[in-house]
Amino acid sequence: MGEGGLAASRLDEFEETLLAVDRVALRKLIGSEVGVPSLQTMEDLFVPVLERIGRGWEEGRVSLAQVYMSGRLCEELVDGMDIPAAPVAEGLRIAIAVMEDSHLLGQRLVYSALRVAGYSVRRYGSMTLEPLIKRVCDEGIGMLLVSALMLPSALRIGQLTERLRRASPDTRVVVGGAPFRFDDRLWLQVGAHDRGVAAGDAIGIVRGYVAGRSA
Repeated sequence: MGEGGLAASRLDEFEETLLAVDRVALRKLIGSEVGVPSLQTMEDLFVPVLERIGRGWEEGRVSLAQVYMSGRLCEELVDGMDIPAAPVAEGLRIAIAVMEDSHLLGQRLVYSALRVAGYSVRRYGSMTLEPLIKRVCDEGIGMLLVSALMLPSALRIGQLTERLRRASPDTRVVVGGAPFRFDDRLWLQVGAHDRGVAAGDAIGIVRGYVAGRSA
């Protein structure tokens, strides 16, 4: 079986079709693979393949344009299906941002994974410290997923968490990106509540938090 519980050959076929940006073939493949669509089957198929494509970019086998389009196509497929949204605790607002960096690959993959899992997420793009704090406070964000590509930007998140503890104490900050993969304790150093290594980790983190709030 493959990473998502489906046959490896099916994951391979889905990955190849995504990278070819073949919308017609994708719809046929989805119809034959999952039958009646559900959040779980979409997640089992889409998320591991998106993570594969992200690794392919890091290894130089996949272009940035292919990564971008793969995420977009997955979102289009989910939008075109009658799948109920994931249950989210009342009042929880989720946002995703990149800290002081124009490189939005990580954000695209995480956003796509959460969208596939049925979660509504506000996508902020690249932001600096002060505007990000203001937006989180103004919009009442309960969970902020923030990524960084370079170490200085990752360390800057320490200022973000410190300020949010005063300005928006109920906001949970989840971090990701290369610096947090290379140093598995950096997320603690910057005062984050959690970290994700792969795009699919965000789904488990959100679900765990929602379950804790509902308990």
